[in-house]
Amino acid sequence: MKYLKALLFDLDGTLIDSEFFHFECWNEILSEFDVQLTYDDWLKTYAGVPMPANAARLAEKYSIAAPLPQIIDKRERLTLERLKTKDVNLMPHVADVLEYFKSKGLRLALVTSSPRQDVEAVFERNGLGRYFELIITRTEVAKSKPDPESYLVCVEKLGVLKEECLVFEDTINGVKSAKAAGLTCFAIQSNTGEHHKLSIADKLFLDFKEAKNYLITEELIA
Repeated sequence: MKYLKALLFDLDGTLIDSEFFHFECWNEILSEFDVQLTYDDWLKTYAGVPMPANAARLAEKYSIAAPLPQIIDKRERLTLERLKTKDVNLMPHVADVLEYFKSKGLRLALVTSSPRQDVEAVFERNGLGRYFELIITRTEVAKSKPDPESYLVCVEKLGVLKEECLVFEDTINGVKSAKAAGLTCFAIQSNTGEHHKLSIADKLFLDFKEAKNYLITEELIA
């Protein structure tokens, strides 16, 4: 892995601090069925899992008496509505490292399990879209993470070698997806309680500043 040519980023929990946002959206939906999640339960069980899979899990666990497609549709519409009116904070050092990586001529791509309309709504408010030459969302693939399809599609479209790419993820499903695609993956996770789940990542950092410094020290960026 020398030198890197492309950096591939997850979105939720990696670039943007969106876990609490998604937790609140689910509880708004679940309140109609007298169900409420705790944030701890959300982080341990549902964070990093594609929304349709979470919908199926929740419907089964709490015996929700509504058709699954209806739950999914309601959740997607609520998410988009909230994203258009509410700012979601960036994770620490994200703006600085994206600017730095871009200045070094690295090609940046986004690979996310969120639908394209959600990504566009987020980028409309925070302006991060200008950093990415390619965006692969759940909308463009048949199988979401932890399946490797989204990362394989991204690498193919970029036209680079796998050994020239590095992935940044924050959850085990994301890391599994990247590794199954044959890519090097660094996990960025400030919650040390989650670190044991991410042991299959090639490296683990508390934040992007640590990861950037590692890449510079190891001379992985030209």
